[in-house]
Amino acid sequence: MGRTSDAKRKILDAARSLIEGRGYSALGVAEICKAAEVPKGSFYYFFESKEALALAVVDEHWAAQKREWTHALTGEAEPLRRLRRLFEETEAGQLAVQQGCGTVAGCLFGNLTLELSNQTEVVRARLQEIFDAQVGMVESVIVEARERGEVGVTDTREAARAVVAQLEGQVMFAKLYNNTHRLSPLWQNCRALLGVTVA
Repeated sequence: MGRTSDAKRKILDAARSLIEGRGYSALGVAEICKAAEVPKGSFYYFFESKEALALAVVDEHWAAQKREWTHALTGEAEPLRRLRRLFEETEAGQLAVQQGCGTVAGCLFGNLTLELSNQTEVVRARLQEIFDAQVGMVESVIVEARERGEVGVTDTREAARAVVAQLEGQVMFAKLYNNTHRLSPLWQNCRALLGVTVA
């Protein structure tokens, strides 16, 4: 059992690394198995297709990111402070990756959305669910801030979409320019988007 789970772990780790570095479309199963140092038969033991592997990578990444977002957006701090913490932790995470490998990785979900949204319906639908969940998490914080009279928006769902879109766009710019400082304006931009009424 240990060897079986080790092989699956190696495939997932190799796939994620290759997808983050080169994208999904150009990858072949043989290349993934070579990077994972497992026989090709092991791949098909765990995954029926490359698309199934991509979904597993996406789901695993979302499980980890959801824990991080939940940690940032919940707790005793004031709602706007929690939202700011999400931006700060995003910037710190991108910087840590850059320091480790020399480049800003960007967002796995954003990268796959740009590459695959018109190619594979099942992956597109899963990414849509994830972005909707992110919007929902941010909206709950905006609702709290609105109830406290700290923001001027009336449509909290649309405001949350704008915040997530801004976050995703700035992460894309950080990747494009290989510069995490592109994430520094997130909080000021968010204040403007939400019509923040407190100092």
